[in-house]
Amino acid sequence: MTDTTDFGESEEINYFRETPVETVLGNHVFVLLQLAAVRLAETPPDLSGAQLVIDTLAAMISAGGSRLGEHVDLYRSALAEVQQVYVRAAQSVSRASSDTLKREGETESSE
Repeated sequence: MTDTTDFGESEEINYFRETPVETVLGNHVFVLLQLAAVRLAETPPDLSGAQLVIDTLAAMISAGGSRLGEHVDLYRSALAEVQQVYVRAAQSVSRASSDTLKREGETESSE
């Protein structure tokens, strides 16, 4: 049985020639969304990595706009969701840092 996901160079070039650009970019949007989600799910979250991915996605979606095809509203919604996850993760990290500093201050003052 042949693994059809293992593209050779010529198959990859044919894929890019035959596949609408909107479809290829849409696939990349979802890969980047997954990358951002993975970075945000790390312990602790990789906020700088996630922010880079989110900013890149926002630029892509903004620049492409309606030219990205019929699913552009889905891309915008998914981007908004991952942005909300980022905000919650950043707030959580901030609270954790604040709690740690508070505990360290209490420890030092009790010594």
